[in-house]
Amino acid sequence: MHTLGAPPPFGRSSKRVWPTILAALVLTALYLSTELAFLQLDSHQSHVNVPPHAPETLAKCRSLNLKPAPYLTSSGRSHSDRYEPGTEPVLIRNASIWTGLQNGLDVVHGDILLEQGLIKAVGNLDALVNKGDVVEVDAKGAWVTPGIVDVHSHIAVWPSPTLKGAIDLGSLKGLTLPWLRSLDGLNTHDDSYAHSIAGGVTTSLILPGGAGAITGQAFAIKLRSTSERSPTSMLVDPPYGINGTQVDYDTPPRWRHMKHACGENPSRVYSGTRMDTVWSYRQAYEHARQIKDKQDEYCSKAAAGEWNGLGDFPDDLQWEAMVDILRGKVKVQTHCYEAVDFDAFVRLSNEFQFLVAAFHHSHEAYLVPDVLKRAYEHPPAVAIFAAFSRFKREAYRHSEFAPRILNDDGLKVVMKSDHPNIQSRWLLHEAQQAHYYGLAENVALASVITNAAEVLGLAHRLGYIKEGEQNVVIDVVIWDSHPLALGATPVQVFIDGISQFETSFSSKKDDSQAAPATPNFDEEARAAVEYDGLPPLEATQVTSGGILFRNVSSMWRRDDSGVYPVFQAHSVEDEGIVLVENGEIICANSMGGCNSYLGERLHVINLEGGSIAPALVSAGTAIGLQEIALESSTSDGPVLDPLDGPIPSVLGEGSIIRAVDGLMFGTRDALLAYRSGVSTAITSPISFGLLGGLSTHFFLGAKHQLEEGAVLKDVTAVHVSILHRSRGPSVSTQIAALRRLLLGPYIGERGAWFKAVTKGELPLVINVKNADIIATLLNLQTEVEATSGTPMKMTLLGAAEAHLVAAEIAAANVGVIVTPPRSFPFTWEGRRILHGPPVTEQSLITTLFANGVTVGIGHQSVGEVEMETAGWAARNLRWDAAWASIDSHGLISTADALTMATTNVEKLLGVTRKALDCDMVATKGGELLSFEGKVVAITSPRRGVVDLF
Repeated sequence: MHTLGAPPPFGRSSKRVWPTILAALVLTALYLSTELAFLQLDSHQSHVNVPPHAPETLAKCRSLNLKPAPYLTSSGRSHSDRYEPGTEPVLIRNASIWTGLQNGLDVVHGDILLEQGLIKAVGNLDALVNKGDVVEVDAKGAWVTPGIVDVHSHIAVWPSPTLKGAIDLGSLKGLTLPWLRSLDGLNTHDDSYAHSIAGGVTTSLILPGGAGAITGQAFAIKLRSTSERSPTSMLVDPPYGINGTQVDYDTPPRWRHMKHACGENPSRVYSGTRMDTVWSYRQAYEHARQIKDKQDEYCSKAAAGEWNGLGDFPDDLQWEAMVDILRGKVKVQTHCYEAVDFDAFVRLSNEFQFLVAAFHHSHEAYLVPDVLKRAYEHPPAVAIFAAFSRFKREAYRHSEFAPRILNDDGLKVVMKSDHPNIQSRWLLHEAQQAHYYGLAENVALASVITNAAEVLGLAHRLGYIKEGEQNVVIDVVIWDSHPLALGATPVQVFIDGISQFETSFSSKKDDSQAAPATPNFDEEARAAVEYDGLPPLEATQVTSGGILFRNVSSMWRRDDSGVYPVFQAHSVEDEGIVLVENGEIICANSMGGCNSYLGERLHVINLEGGSIAPALVSAGTAIGLQEIALESSTSDGPVLDPLDGPIPSVLGEGSIIRAVDGLMFGTRDALLAYRSGVSTAITSPISFGLLGGLSTHFFLGAKHQLEEGAVLKDVTAVHVSILHRSRGPSVSTQIAALRRLLLGPYIGERGAWFKAVTKGELPLVINVKNADIIATLLNLQTEVEATSGTPMKMTLLGAAEAHLVAAEIAAANVGVIVTPPRSFPFTWEGRRILHGPPVTEQSLITTLFANGVTVGIGHQSVGEVEMETAGWAARNLRWDAAWASIDSHGLISTADALTMATTNVEKLLGVTRKALDCDMVATKGGELLSFEGKVVAITSPRRGVVDLF
């Protein structure tokens, strides 16, 4: 044994030292292999300066081509990352669950357990019943779906109500602005959140506007409020590096989104052409490709250990998102309408080799499916409107059959809102319309749920109801009826497992739990493609011989007070028939009851349980005065307003404009409305000021003004608008001007018409929103009547806040044409709305109706009274009227709804005619106010013809 501290004998120490030396050598080798794994010295290098950031840089290089994927843990997770502590577990029992699985065909009749922000179980969960810590909700067999997903929304960047201080829709500082982010402008106080949730929408992709070629990055958000109250806390699946920090290079990134826009928008805003726009794309992508190539070269050298003189990683914060597009990490969402634009963008995708997630709006996509299929690697999805079209040239060839045509061509179809144009609360109605026109039931539901989730790259979190998936977050909706049934309304909405309605004014409708049996439109869909989007719309006229409608389940007629039922069949054997000669109904009864009228020259039409009802009347749009709203050469144009400046002397003092002088017949909006059961319209001159002019009543199916019966009444009413205006005179100035117009002195033709108003000879129709202004107008009416000694006929148009003074309106014998019929807080002056079920028990229409106000129904378009762009919506009046009845909890009958869309509109706008002279609509397969009926004929006793479609 050696002494402590003394050197050991040589012979024994050599055996101990060599293992130590070998271990040191191994450690040294391991150290060198770790630190210098990527360093290779050539014969000319004597020393390599490895920078301190080398490990991080190499990790970044490894991550460059890492594709987005769900974040998964090896052990799963017990709660969602969006779980709000304290949220109670919820057991939804006795539900018909549309899971989204099996291509949308899977339906489970059972229960769902929502717990800690996740779907914990689906199926028969009787074992959990009556557990004290679980909130039970009995669905009573009602439908339950995943939350609705809107892939195209401007919620919170285009605020509601619209206020200048909160508009962050987009920048006008350049054609290509990929560094901008919608998240940075997200207004957390937008009234739209609650409004959209009331329609079952739980998630929206918030896109910048489409003014430029590349307008910035979009973000998917949940619409519920959070305890943090911040935009960031609303993000569904935050992409890493939102603030350039906390980047885990070993974790797959989340999907990001970039908004592009083709066509008219960039050209109009930047005074350029499509060629300028495409060149701006190519410049941007070429710049991004150069950065990408530099990065790849840099990483290649770093991996090879060539650090000397390499410098910093070639990054550019402004362009990093564009580079990530080329690396397949960003979903390109492109606003594009026409074939020329699809073709250019598809070529761009192949030139720079990037994927296109979806084309949005896509009005002509159904005409060029093969072009879309040429896109880089796979075809884009198509995010589309149901009927919103013809507001500008590139939307002119849209077809209501586009969704079914695209789906039949193998393209993924998504219905979207473009909120607030189509308010996202009504996004499901877009899918319902697509279903009506031929899109299969499972695909129609998928178009706003699973397909939408997939387009956002969020199918691991949204769009399905399935247990055992650690990322599936609980957004579910319990519906009062089948989701594709007209007027389907949420009973309750759960976002992240949190119920959104403290009190719901909606409950299961037992008679609406099946999807509608929709008509066959195969021939119409074929013609839409054959005629390049412009199929013939004119009817086939029958002017001689009789027409026998058989298998009629119901018939409705007009009288001076409204619409009433003539008969309603109660069984298959109780077959009704209606016999028409020269456009006039001469018998409506059973077959035996009409035997004496039957002749040999009868054209028989089997309505297959359909109906005959009065034709509807359109009001509140510029239909008949324009073809394409944003093309001035196709429009009568706006009238000059005396409050905005001097009127040309050639018009004379006291002039007033007549809509009849600017009528345009044969427009596609008019003919499509006619084919949908709307036979006449009452239209006033297009006006953006106080004085609108004189409205006219005309026939929508006429070819020209000289055709017999084309114009039913030259002048029906005087129209004015009293609104808060961003420019121009104050409200009080407008009221003062209106007072002078009504009380005199009466000057010229304008004075004569206003004098007629004060004598009660024709109505004064006032476009108004605000309850305070309505109250002022009621006072003005009292003042005028006290002076004239004669009751006025006053009608309010729009009237978003009229429910606040409903009793006073009724007492003044003032009528209201509600447009839009389903309220939305577009502006500050119209913000105090009644949401209607499920948020409030009453709607604007039911409140007015219950107070005894004469109510007419306008159209659900893209604004409160956006008459210039609302002509397309006239065709949907049948469903707007039906919805008023469905939402009323039995207060408004079918007869009442028909009255609101016919007799009342005419009465309130100054039209009086014999009820038996009015057109009648025949529908096959169901009622006019339904998703089952298809308009096949309009009978016209006034013209002595029957028009067949």
